[in-house]
Amino acid sequence: MSILKVARMGHPVLRAKARPLDRSDIRTAEVQKLIDDMIDTMREYHGVGLAAPQVHESLRLFVALLDTRRPPDDEHEADEEPEPIVVINPEITIVDSAIAEDWEGCLSIPDIRGKVPRAREIRVRALDRDGGRIDLRASAFPARVIQHETDHLDGVLFFDRMRTFESLTFLEEYSRFQKQD
Repeated sequence: MSILKVARMGHPVLRAKARPLDRSDIRTAEVQKLIDDMIDTMREYHGVGLAAPQVHESLRLFVALLDTRRPPDDEHEADEEPEPIVVINPEITIVDSAIAEDWEGCLSIPDIRGKVPRAREIRVRALDRDGGRIDLRASAFPARVIQHETDHLDGVLFFDRMRTFESLTFLEEYSRFQKQD
């Protein structure tokens, strides 16, 4: 597998609406390699999600580490990283009108954090890496990740969702002053 170059804020690919993938294209060697490379890239940069536009591919596809499992039964299970999920052509429906504001960062905007309002609970319908249907409900952090990555498919960055820039901070200062909150 390969580690891909991550597009940084300012690159036009991050502001374009990505094109949907045809179901017949999903199982091609090219798309399957892209998916594997995106997973490797996400892990290499310690991300929890990565959208295709972030690696210069304007496709409606993202990968994420979403822990939607029930709480672990033992300490060993808690240390296991969840299996990456592949989400193609997502359609999000807001389940609960409650909004939560919390910290976000982005591999395309390195070393910056800010508080972003997001729907607390959503439902996402999409296709998986085999072209099978996905229909899942997510809340809290997994819902935030899905919304963040889907925004990338629409050319939206987390800055665009912020109500104010007062919380905007560099990662080092976030770690020193905000992370305890």
